[in-house]
Amino acid sequence: EEEHYPIEAPDPIEAIKFRMEQMGYKQKDLEDIIGYKGRVSEILNRKRKLSLEMIRSLHEKMNIPLESLVKAY
Repeated sequence: EEEHYPIEAPDPIEAIKFRMEQMGYKQKDLEDIIGYKGRVSEILNRKRKLSLEMIRSLHEKMNIPLESLVKAY
């Protein structure tokens, strides 16, 4: 099954949204991790790219795999 139907890792934004749902986080909860409210909104709406510092913070604080966060989107 893995050979014929491989499951690819989600893009970074979908990974963040999925983990937020699992943890019961709202957009406001990401302010401590990513930055101020406007920046969180821009990231989740794909208007701004994740910085290296944001990726590190998301990995450390939300336990999102680095492989998911560094993927192009």
